[in-house]
Amino acid sequence: MKISIENRARLAFALVILLGTVAGLAWYLVTSSRYATYLLVTQDSVSGLLVDAPVEFHGVEVGKVRQIELTDPHSVRILLNIRKEVPITTSTIATITSRGLATRGFTGYVYISLEESGTVSQPLVPEAGNPFPRIRTAPSRSVNLDTTISQVNENVQNMTDLLRTVLDKNTVTSLKQSVDSLQQVTRMLAENNKKLNAIIVNTAQASNQFKPLLESSNATVKTLQFQILPEAYRTIDKLDKLSESLNGVANKINREPSILLRGSTPPPPGPGETK
Repeated sequence: MKISIENRARLAFALVILLGTVAGLAWYLVTSSRYATYLLVTQDSVSGLLVDAPVEFHGVEVGKVRQIELTDPHSVRILLNIRKEVPITTSTIATITSRGLATRGFTGYVYISLEESGTVSQPLVPEAGNPFPRIRTAPSRSVNLDTTISQVNENVQNMTDLLRTVLDKNTVTSLKQSVDSLQQVTRMLAENNKKLNAIIVNTAQASNQFKPLLESSNATVKTLQFQILPEAYRTIDKLDKLSESLNGVANKINREPSILLRGSTPPPPGPGETK
């Protein structure tokens, strides 16, 4: 029995579909074996959180959001696919975080952040009646530009309130009195500005009058140094020489007092003496 070309094409197409289905099932089984499913239940808003949104553990991407569904008017059920080697324990806390102006998109994105909240922890196991282990949740957190500006405004307001508390009425009154005193001093300086200028001008004129006196004093000092002092030195030298001569005469008179009577000329030679 011969198979028509049309039947052969149908068989080939069915075989391709079967092989694709088997390959997809095998890939799913292999991938599923690498991931574990965890449950989150939160009453916070999950606006912006999408299926396949990243799950980060200490900032490292470790999985994806698998499913998001509303269970009642106040609760949202979220399933996470996380790699099995990630150490999810009883101390792990999940936070739905929105990050604005991030690298994944200009307007930001929403992801699940996992952190360890304690040092004592045990492996997380499913609760009774629940097929998936449930991770504890923390209040949602928004890390964006609006939140940052709001925090800055709140800090400024807190600082203002603190200053108002610290600066009581007495302190404010003292500050006002100090400012008033400074203003009075400024006015006094402005009013006496002319007097200060006159004092400065008089001082400049006096300094100009001191200049000729200084020049005259310099000339006097030069005359004293180059004329009077040398002449005085010569006179003192002559006086020293005269003093030495007088000392010699006095010594001579002491030795021969007769000089005062007969003078310093020697007497004529006597009989038998020669000149």
